Amino acid sequence: MKINPITVAELNRYIKDKVADDEYLNSVFVKGEISNFKHHYTGHMYFTLKDETSLIKCIMFKSYTATLNFVPKDGMKVLVLGSVGVFERDGVYQIYAQAMQEDGMGNLYTAYEQLKNKLEKEGLFDKKYKKPIPFMPKIIGVLTSNTGAVIRDIINVSTRRNPNVYIRLLPIPVQGEGAGNKIAKAIKFMNDKKLADVIILARGGGSIEDLWPFNEEIVARSIFESEIPIISAVGHETDFTISDFVADLRAPTPSAAAELAVVDISKLQNNIDLYQRRLKLALKRKTEIMKLRYEKCLNSRVYKEPYQKINDYYMKIERDIKTIENITSKKLKDYKIEATKIITKLDTLSPLKTLTRGFCVTEVNGKIVTNASDLNKDMEINLRFHDGNKNAKIM
Repeated sequence: MKINPITVAELNRYIKDKVADDEYLNSVFVKGEISNFKHHYTGHMYFTLKDETSLIKCIMFKSYTATLNFVPKDGMKVLVLGSVGVFERDGVYQIYAQAMQEDGMGNLYTAYEQLKNKLEKEGLFDKKYKKPIPFMPKIIGVLTSNTGAVIRDIINVSTRRNPNVYIRLLPIPVQGEGAGNKIAKAIKFMNDKKLADVIILARGGGSIEDLWPFNEEIVARSIFESEIPIISAVGHETDFTISDFVADLRAPTPSAAAELAVVDISKLQNNIDLYQRRLKLALKRKTEIMKLRYEKCLNSRVYKEPYQKINDYYMKIERDIKTIENITSKKLKDYKIEATKIITKLDTLSPLKTLTRGFCVTEVNGKIVTNASDLNKDMEINLRFHDGNKNAKIM
């Protein structure tokens, strides 16, 4: 008996029709945790709904997303109303969500928030502990998978910006059980052996489960204790892990981390050339200004007639001396006239002048006698005339 085979498309179409005819699958109300969430630029939402043991793909078209009163994200527990259908091209079944509401946060997201709050209170996120990234590191240590686009992007960006930079890769698992411990050991190994000037901790995007090793406490504390500055470049620009908060610098992507770690030599050279041109121009202007000042000094009176200032002072001194002499002479003349007046007046009042007119002064024992009653009989007296003295006796 010959059996005619059917095509894959026919099989998928058959399964699709079977599922579509099942009334139970046409309206399902499912609860689970969101994972691998992606909001497409078209407005559609793609995500996986999972629980502890199983998962199912979901899609919510733009016409239904407008009714949401919250923003879905990885780790969020939700209730989804929709229908189960088969995507014929890929042969997969998925939930076509028509409505969705929050049902609390997932266990991983809750653990993430608890650890984040704990480490933040301990100060592991404080800016004062952030180490500066070296301006021109010679060796860039990279902790990531040794395969995939991440390391290629870092190498391409780094070598393009600075061909002389050395990339030292230490391969690590970036997801899965035990990855956190290995990441922490790799960070410590880099520090103990002093293998790099700066470390880039990187991996591509993924779900919260995929990125979970970078949310583990052991990795966070290893980053904090690292003496080598660490740039965290985990996931996409919208992904934030505990590593991002503890690291000395966060980069939105691995390529951006390479740009932050490696200076662009061509731009640096352009800046140096610009500064050199500015310096030469500034020196030229300074020289011209100094030359003008020099010429001005040479043309000044001080240089042309160096003794002129001294001669002016000499003349001033001579004028001052002459003025002092005139004032002194006038003062002396005035004093002489005044003295002559005083002498004449004294001469007029002098007793000796009176004696020349025939008067004499009577003295007894060297004392002048002014009253006749002071003289007694037989008292010896002295008579002073203008030309001498004579002794006499009272009769």
